[in-house]
Formats: sequence, C-alpha cells, structure tokens
Amino acid sequence: MNADLDTPVLDDHMHLDPVHGRGVEAAAEFADNGGTHLLVVNKPSWHLLDSLPSDADEFREVFDLTVGAVERATAELPGRAWPVLGVHPALVSQLVDDGRDPEEARDLMQTGLDAAAEYVADGPALALKSGRPHYDVSDAVWDASNDVMRHGFDLAAENGCAIQLHAEGGEDFSEVAEWAESRGLAPERVVKHYSGGRLRGITKSVISNKEDLTVAIEEDEPFMMETDYIDDPDRPGAVLGVKTVPRRVRWLLEEGHEEAVEQAHVDTPASVYGIDTEGTLE
Repeated sequence: MNADLDTPVLDDHMHLDPVHGRGVEAAAEFADNGGTHLLVVNKPSWHLLDSLPSDADEFREVFDLTVGAVERATAELPGRAWPVLGVHPALVSQLVDDGRDPEEARDLMQTGLDAAAEYVADGPALALKSGRPHYDVSDAVWDASNDVMRHGFDLAAENGCAIQLHAEGGEDFSEVAEWAESRGLAPERVVKHYSGGRLRGITKSVISNKEDLTVAIEEDEPFMMETDYIDDPDRPGAVLGVKTVPRRVRWLLEEGHEEAVEQAHVDTPASVYGIDTEGTLE
C-alpha cells in the first residue's frame, strides 16, 4: 500500500516519450510523489518518430516504443503501469494535409487500430485509444473520423477491453454511448479522456484541476483522474505535471473525500479496465 496516502493513486492518461522526453524519469517522479499506477498512452508518430505512419508496421514501431517505456516505468512504481495503444484522431488532418483523401486516411487509421488491438489480444496492452478531432473539420473528415472511432468500438468489443477517446469538449456523449452499445461494447468501458466534471453517456477521465474534480464529486458518478502529461522537453509540465494527481489525492483526502478517492483510483478502474489497483501494489 502507498504508505504516504494509504491508497492507490492512478493517473489514467499520461504520455511517456522515451525518444525525446524524460521517459522513465517522469514515472519515477510520479512515484516519488505518491503515485502508484499509470495508464501510458502512446504519443502520435509525428511526435515520437517525427514522421507520419504509412502502414501497420510503422504504427507497431510506436507501440513497441511505448510498451518498452511502460515496462521501465513499472520498475519504478509501487504498483504498475499499463499501455493504452491506438491512433490519435488528429492523424486524419495530418494525412489529409499530406495529400490523402479522408477515406484513405480513415483506412490507414483503422489499420493502425487493428495493429493496436493485436497488442491487447496478445497481452501487453490494456486498452485502445481512438476518438475524433476536437477542432473544426470538414464534413468528410468528420465522417471519416467517426468511422475510425466506431471501428475502435468494434475492436474493443471483440477483445473485451476498454477504449479511451480523445474528442471535442462537451458534456453529452449519449450518441457515442449508443454507437458503442450497438457494437456490443458497454458504454462505461468507453472513457473520455480530458473530461470535465460532468459527462453523460460514457465514463469520464477528469483533468485533475480542483474545479473539475469538485464538480465530478458533486455529480456522484464514476470517474477517474488524469494529467494528460505530454512529456515534451519544449513544454515542461504540459498539460499538467506528473506530480498533479498525487497532490490532488492528498487535497481530496484532506477535504474528507475518501469515498471519491476510492471511486477514482480503485472502483472505476476495476469496472472499466478490469484492473486491481490494490492487489497490484507491493
């Protein structure tokens, strides 16, 4: 058990960059400040490898780097880390700007998700990552992006795993929940990363500022906590620093929110991902 906080402390969405960033050093800092568990999401290939993917093997190169970073991070944690692998939805714009039409971009991104699903089926990855652009795009790009996301739901259902979404802001994702359910995926296993404190339809991974956490507690619904730490040497501490989740857990406990902490770090991770954050502590 975490001797300092007497609870598991999970950051539900963090990036580790073993090529350009701090990599395992960031995980060690998280652990030094009371963190116990991490879900590490692969960075886009144009950040990690400085190039756009063109086939499944180039997606796998990014996934392998992430899996390796997670293995090294786990050695630094009192609990463990898990990879979350997939395709960043902004890739569609990168590909279209590079000369592909939206349908070609869709097909390549679905190929990337197929490759990510292999890592779930074979064991190293815990969940998938997909979504749709959080910025204005053409109707054709929007439709292609929704096709990619729904393909992710198909794969998550087939592999019995959760899927994290990078998507636009907003509080009502009921339609997305319906799409997931129609494909055999329980909506609670669809996680909106960088969520505010209110969200309808799917599970929220709340960006860990005090305001949004306060709203999430008032809503009294399942949630998790994240930093979306980017591990970019040009943007240290972006989006939130690695110390943030442990610090916010301390604050929540000081405010008397023990049940909310258990919800975010034990109960919701168990129901969404099937992980035991208490049983995996040293």
